[in-house]
Amino acid sequence: MRRGLRTWGLAGAAMLLLAAGAQAAGVDAAVASPVPWWVWPLALFAACFLMGIVAVPAGIGGGTLFVPIVGSFFPFHLDFVRGAGLLVALASALSAGPMLMRGGLGSLRLALPLAVLASASSIGGALLGLALPANVVQILLGAVVLGIVVLMFVSKKSEIPVVERPDALSTALRLNGIFIDGASRREIHWQVHRTVPALFVFLGIGVLAGMFGIGAGWANVPALNLLMGAPLKVSAGTSSLVLSLVDSSAAWVYLNKGAVLPMIAVPSVVGMMLGARIGARLLNVLKGSVVRKLVISVLLFAGARALLKGLGVWI
Repeated sequence: MRRGLRTWGLAGAAMLLLAAGAQAAGVDAAVASPVPWWVWPLALFAACFLMGIVAVPAGIGGGTLFVPIVGSFFPFHLDFVRGAGLLVALASALSAGPMLMRGGLGSLRLALPLAVLASASSIGGALLGLALPANVVQILLGAVVLGIVVLMFVSKKSEIPVVERPDALSTALRLNGIFIDGASRREIHWQVHRTVPALFVFLGIGVLAGMFGIGAGWANVPALNLLMGAPLKVSAGTSSLVLSLVDSSAAWVYLNKGAVLPMIAVPSVVGMMLGARIGARLLNVLKGSVVRKLVISVLLFAGARALLKGLGVWI
């Protein structure tokens, strides 16, 4: 009964915010289209529901898919899309977070020191992203994402990296844990290393997260997996926890600049949250190789689309 009331309350709040956003914003972006304005929020809800299912197992955050796809196929300015993208990535991370932690796939102890630094730098990244021209941001976004794809593709054995000896800092912070792989039913003990370099890497990730408005889950997973040596599923799960802290910091900059429209953000967030709950269940039962291929495929499409759009090749 309580779950039903919460669901209806969420839906009612979404509809009220949607109506207010449509009236306040004047739906300027959609007026130029012959399609009725209310079609776009419904299309956003459906698209974000599907994105949420894919984003959580990939550990990349909904914003990684949201910004290049919505920015390319919906009639909204890129600044508004990036502002909504941070809220979308935040919503998917918060929705999936409790389930991931219960399953041992998300480590709060591992996420906190990395997220604190990334949250601080994401504010500067958001200010920088809003100051740059949209096509420059698209080109930089595409280049960085495609670089990550190449890095993950050449690393063949990244599902459960072997960390023979943790470093002093990770030992002091007790950055280790155990999780049961739902696909193989094995109990896997993990630990990490290279903690100090990782802290500097996450400072840069925070700048990219705020600049591109995509949450930088696509960078969190390779950093946790390839640099620190966390298992791929733990990396994907912990990435969602990092996103929930980093995105909440950068999102305030976009809100303060007026770059968040409820007509775009509300249906996107609701759809992403519902899809993310399904995606969190899939993460526990999918094989590590399937998750890895999913990560590479999603990032390849998103990176190529952003790069070509920024260069004016694929409008």
